[in-house]
Amino acid sequence: MLPENSLLTAMNAKTIGYGTETIVFAHGYGTDQTIWDKITPFFAENYHVVLFDWSFSGAVKDKSLYDPMKYLSFEAFADDLITLLVQMELKDVTFVGHSMSGMIGCLASIKSPHLFKRLILLGASPRYINSDDYEGGFTSSDIEQLIMNIESNYENWVSAFSLLVVDPNDALSVKKFQECLKRMGVEVALSLAKTVFYCDYRDILEKVETPCTIIHTSHDIVVPNSVALYIEKNIGGKVTSKVIDAYGHFPQLTSHHKLVEVLKGVLGL
Repeated sequence: MLPENSLLTAMNAKTIGYGTETIVFAHGYGTDQTIWDKITPFFAENYHVVLFDWSFSGAVKDKSLYDPMKYLSFEAFADDLITLLVQMELKDVTFVGHSMSGMIGCLASIKSPHLFKRLILLGASPRYINSDDYEGGFTSSDIEQLIMNIESNYENWVSAFSLLVVDPNDALSVKKFQECLKRMGVEVALSLAKTVFYCDYRDILEKVETPCTIIHTSHDIVVPNSVALYIEKNIGGKVTSKVIDAYGHFPQLTSHHKLVEVLKGVLGL
């Protein structure tokens, strides 16, 4: 493992833009910071834009950085995020967290609220499995099958899963996600899938006091509308919610102009 003071380098942290305020874009499961390539140019004039790769990303050169035992929960990722922001001497950032990064940002904001001015949760979910009083989008058997499919034939799973979560009409975006998953590799994909899809962070929502905006697409198999409504109802601080009329879990790839418009509205640009 690398020492904490090497995180900036190890996680490929970089900055672009000229603004006085900072916006941080954090990618989700299976991807890397290039997932934001269509988005960041629209904010570089007004913001100091920060990008990085999580330890599980295929873009990270030192594969020992991802320790499956350390990252059994999102708390370790939240600690990495806090360390990253502190080392970059940042505070009061606007944090855009896609998918699993949404809850990571929530956890980090609870631990170190002074680091965050605003949270923007894009396709985020505190829990993916349905329960009696909660619709997360998946049954327990759905997740068990997903885990089995990753383990038994990763290549086939990558192809099938990509077509479910990325708009299949956008072949280039489907291909990009597939390539990211392949770079991540089956061992990391398997352990991280268990961390993500078996998580339950519903109880932390009421502790989130940082102003928050929830953004989700109208048709997302990973995070149905019921999840966004649940977060909106249970989050502790000031909250607003926006829906993008689009298919899939990756509007930053397949509907980036719509996402940019929503983000600019949230930021007052």
